[in-house]
Amino acid sequence: MAEVVVVKFKKGCKPYYFGKGGLNFERGQGVVVETSKGLEYAIVVDPSREVPDEAIVQPLRNVIRIATEKDEAAVAAGEARRGEAMRICKEKIAAHGLPMKLIDCEFAFDGSKVVFSFTAEGRVDFRDLVRDLASVFHIRIELRQVGIRDEARILGGIAPCGREVCCAGCMPDFKKVSIKMAKNQGLSLNPGKISGLCGRLMCCLSYEDEYYASACKKVPKLGATVATPEGKGQVVSVNMLKMEVRVKIEKDGALIYRDFAAEDVSRAEPDRPDVRRERTEAPAADTQPEEGEVKILHSARGEEQNPRPREKREKPAQNRVAKGGQPERREAPQGTKEEARKQPQQGAQFRSRRNRFKGGKGGNGNPDKNS
Repeated sequence: MAEVVVVKFKKGCKPYYFGKGGLNFERGQGVVVETSKGLEYAIVVDPSREVPDEAIVQPLRNVIRIATEKDEAAVAAGEARRGEAMRICKEKIAAHGLPMKLIDCEFAFDGSKVVFSFTAEGRVDFRDLVRDLASVFHIRIELRQVGIRDEARILGGIAPCGREVCCAGCMPDFKKVSIKMAKNQGLSLNPGKISGLCGRLMCCLSYEDEYYASACKKVPKLGATVATPEGKGQVVSVNMLKMEVRVKIEKDGALIYRDFAAEDVSRAEPDRPDVRRERTEAPAADTQPEEGEVKILHSARGEEQNPRPREKREKPAQNRVAKGGQPERREAPQGTKEEARKQPQQGAQFRSRRNRFKGGKGGNGNPDKNS
């Protein structure tokens, strides 16, 4: 465990830990600390707190000093210059025709640079804008593109609940929010009702998601058929805070609505008409289908269908050579005309159109080239 002082910077609600450095602090007091950006002005949130070593980002830096009147005057001077800097930057943006929206402007504590925050749909080439701003302010210029959620955090505002937006008031970091969280809580999926000022899903949906995710597994879904102490019914609504289920029950030709505890209802199969299918017995061992006949048994109807018997088709025999050296002709198999056409004719020679060659000079039907 380490004893630290908790501070917050001007725009933001995320706490940071610094070493006390042998100094005594008061809540709301201004201090000067050293960060990766240089010297910055911060406000004390908790004068003394013991935190585990795992929660501290090493190395732990100490507070430089308690803010003096000169430091307070430097911060006030930067705030006074902020309005004029915003106006000049907006004019320069309009002059260059850049598709960007200016959000905020902040002067460094030591006056070495000024940071402009903006939003844009894509990447913006602002090199000419930086040169023009540097010629006006004569200090280092830094342009920082932020997202739409950061815009709401920087500008702040009143949320639909009537309080300050969470990202600007009480939420240190952005949390992942999904539409599944709204479904678990049974909220309307209308984007206008579950979206915040930034147009994204409200961050407060994640606050109670752990409870609702576990409660959804203990209650039936809407429209499900359940068994209750008063009979089967259909779920109409669910109250996951009280763990109660409202069920619609049909009794004596009337619809009755009753509220039951979640543990008093259980899942049940919906009532369906009783359809009994007759089972066909397997054919006896002594009864076998005739040759060329196939039996088809239908388990649902119990009917037996005998399709058209299949005719045996003999394979064409190979050409038999007679004593005279000529192939012996065999008669075509008996059957329909179509089957007779399909049987190949013995001794017939077939040629495709591609293999036909015209006779004449230098052409004797041989596919090879004439020498």
